[in-house]
Amino acid sequence: MTTANERSEERLRRWRLVLGGGAADGTERALAGTDAAVDGALTALYGEDAGRGGERPGRGPRSAGLGGSAPSAARWLGDIRTYFPRSVVQVMQRDAIDRLGLAALLTEPDVLEAVEPDIHLVGTLLSLAHVMPETTRETARAVVRTVVEDLEKRLSARTRVTLTGALDRSARTARPRHRDIDWHRTIRANLAHYLPEHRTVVPERLVGHGRASRAVRKEVLLCVDQSGSMAASLVYAAVFGAVLASVRSLSTRLVVFDTSVADLTDRLHDPVDVLFGARLGGGTDIDRALAYCQSRITRPTDTVVVLVSDLYEGGIRDGMLKRAAEMTASGVQVVALLALSDDGAPSYDREHAAALAALGVPAFACTPDRFPEVMAAALERRPIPVPEGA
Repeated sequence: MTTANERSEERLRRWRLVLGGGAADGTERALAGTDAAVDGALTALYGEDAGRGGERPGRGPRSAGLGGSAPSAARWLGDIRTYFPRSVVQVMQRDAIDRLGLAALLTEPDVLEAVEPDIHLVGTLLSLAHVMPETTRETARAVVRTVVEDLEKRLSARTRVTLTGALDRSARTARPRHRDIDWHRTIRANLAHYLPEHRTVVPERLVGHGRASRAVRKEVLLCVDQSGSMAASLVYAAVFGAVLASVRSLSTRLVVFDTSVADLTDRLHDPVDVLFGARLGGGTDIDRALAYCQSRITRPTDTVVVLVSDLYEGGIRDGMLKRAAEMTASGVQVVALLALSDDGAPSYDREHAAALAALGVPAFACTPDRFPEVMAAALERRPIPVPEGA
């Protein structure tokens, strides 16, 4: 059982780690061993001189920052993975990219091998792909593949079950499998066979839902903004694009755009190839991207267009809205996802989102876990499950 003195010492130790030392922190406590190493890792990132190196007045000889070198960065990345849980490591890496210019060092193989892979890191690597030396490219692809494979494991099974198992509500069959029986319609169709003494209905005719044909019946166009702010959405879109492409009853096309348009459909077998084929950054021309998608539509009433963009249009605003209206009027189901990520409330052009909504195009942010439901509803032409408050 801990004594009052031990509890007091533990509180002082924790406050010392939080406050960072020096005369102003009031703890008058020195650190040693692991505590000193943890304090050093935190100081390098959050200290007053973080990113510049050198000593801090009143703080002793500890250096701050990563020293601007790959060995220092790799050593620091290894330290934080040793001392902090994975979720904290990912936050600290993001902060290091923003505060210390770690992005510039991610072109070094030693640094890349030391990082904790996550979706935000993938976005940073993709933005650096055009300046990444050949010696680093394979290491970067390995980091990206780790994240992509983890996402596929988490998302693909549910997506396939939701879409391939979606029932065609308009089709009925008289010989359904047990799991396909429409019990409400079956009971109504057999009320004449109600047995009062047994208080039950004996169904002579089963009514069931018909499952979607294995032939290609629906076409899906994923139209994804590859501007820098959409990095996480692009990663998820690449994964979902690959999953949708594996569903036999769907014909899936993936289009990415900034001020130009790139059709990456031929790379859908490998989401990593898709991501390295994209080019994060640059402007945004949604009108041009929708024009390309519109030109590829052959069966409007069997087509779903999913626009993934923050809607900050750099092209022709009226053109974008006109194309969305034309596609909707022709029978295309158009959905605008302001973000496809877990990042919380996105930044987006509210005026454009409202204009699309007025045209009958739902515009809302979507988490990856909800995407299968959104796609199933769009394919079955049911009301899109827009989250409350979206």
